[in-house]
Amino acid sequence: MSTDRVKVAPSLLSADFGRLREEVRRIEEAGADWLHLDIMDGRFVPAITMGPLVLKALRPHSALAFDVHLMVEEPEKQLESFAAAGADMITLHVEATAHLDGALRRIREMGLKAGAALNPATPPCFLDHVWPLLDLVLVMSVNPGAGGQAFIPEMLPKIETIAARIRSVGRPVELSVDGGIGAGTAPQVIAAGATALVAGSAIFHGREGLELIQAFKTMGGPRRKV
Repeated sequence: MSTDRVKVAPSLLSADFGRLREEVRRIEEAGADWLHLDIMDGRFVPAITMGPLVLKALRPHSALAFDVHLMVEEPEKQLESFAAAGADMITLHVEATAHLDGALRRIREMGLKAGAALNPATPPCFLDHVWPLLDLVLVMSVNPGAGGQAFIPEMLPKIETIAARIRSVGRPVELSVDGGIGAGTAPQVIAAGATALVAGSAIFHGREGLELIQAFKTMGGPRRKV
């Protein structure tokens, strides 16, 4: 079995929107693995952020994997647009769709990696019948909708539970954690089983800034792939 370090996915939501191309270049040079794009529609969460045109504009300027996180109602209606814009993986919320199975299948049919996100109050059992369709599970360690929130420590046992389930699945599934990730919380999340970290405020606005990208990977050390 090969080893790999924890993946780091800076969240574009915390970047300077007046200079997005430069921000993406900076995180890529600093060693980021994915670019996390938070798509909010003002319905599933109160805020409205960006759409597929932003992805399309950035795609020619970056080799990073575009990690699209749909915080939208009825995400199944948006899949083709984001795939065409350059997404490499699309994660949708299990709470936002009545057709989770069909939406995950459609993402994979388009040749992309498919992910499911769980809000803090949503238990892991919501994934029980879709594990064969998952390439990624995203655990929200804050309530979605705004950056800069504090990590919810009660999510650590949840991460551990999902990590154990992934081991039993016996195929590669990334376990990503999003919300309140910084120098203090990252080691706990990695120890609980996370294989990817989404961080916004800590990387773009924190004291350590872009240096955290490599710091996170060092914290994780070599990781065993499932």
